Amino acid sequence: MDTDLLTLGQELAEITRLVEEDDLQSTLERYVSRVKRTVPGCDHASITVGTPGGGAETVAGAEEPLLTYRVDERPTDPSPILDAIAHHEPRRLDDIDSDRRWPAFAAAMREAGYRGAIALPLTAEAEPSAVFALFSRKGNQFMDTSYDLVMLFALHAGVVFDNASLYHDSKTLVGNLREALVTRSLIGQAQGLVMFSRSYDGDQALAALKAASQHHNIKLREIARSLVGAHDEGRLDSDLGRYGLLG
Repeated sequence: MDTDLLTLGQELAEITRLVEEDDLQSTLERYVSRVKRTVPGCDHASITVGTPGGGAETVAGAEEPLLTYRVDERPTDPSPILDAIAHHEPRRLDDIDSDRRWPAFAAAMREAGYRGAIALPLTAEAEPSAVFALFSRKGNQFMDTSYDLVMLFALHAGVVFDNASLYHDSKTLVGNLREALVTRSLIGQAQGLVMFSRSYDGDQALAALKAASQHHNIKLREIARSLVGAHDEGRLDSDLGRYGLLG
C-alpha cells in the first residue's frame, strides 16, 4: 500500500475525531494544523466564515494578522477569500508576482511572507458560508496533484465543520435539558416545603412561590434553590420569612 495514501487516510480519520473536551474552536484549529503538516507546499491555513452585511471572520488559523478577518472590522478590499464566500466558487492565486486580481490582498500576503494561495468554499450545510484557505511561501504550489489533495481536504473540512457544529450544539442542548431537569426538581422540592409550611395544595404553593419571585425580582429557581438549601441547613423558617412564605 502506498505510504503517502496510508498517511493521508490516517490524517483524515484523526482530524474528524472529536473528543468531549474539545470545543468547536479547538476542533477547527486542530484541523488547519494537520492540513499544514499534510498538504505539500502549505505553510499556513485558515477557515473564514461570512458575517451579515458582507463581512467576514477568521475562526481558525488566525495567527497571521495581515491575512485575518475580524468580526468588528468591515473588509474594504477584495480578496480570493471574500470572493469564494460571496460566489461559493474556488479562487486560486498562483503567484502574487503574476496575478493582479487582488492587489491589496497580494500586498498583505507579500508583507506576511507568502506568494501563493487558494480559497475553497466548504460544502457545509451549516450557515453562514465558510471558506478554507491555504497559503504558500512559494508560488505555484497548489497545482495538479496538490490541488486535488487540497480539494479533498476542503470537502472533508465541510464535514468536520458540520459535525463539530452539530456535536457542540447537541452538547449545549443536553446541558440545557439537564439544567431544566435540575430546576424542575428544585422547584418541586420548594413547592413541597411551602405546602407543608402553609398547609397549601400544590397549585397554591406554586402560586405563592411565583408571587415571591415577582415581588423580590428574583428568579423562581433561585428562590427554590435557597429554600431547599436552607431546609438542608436547618434554617428553613428564616428563608420562608425572608420571602414572605412563612405560615
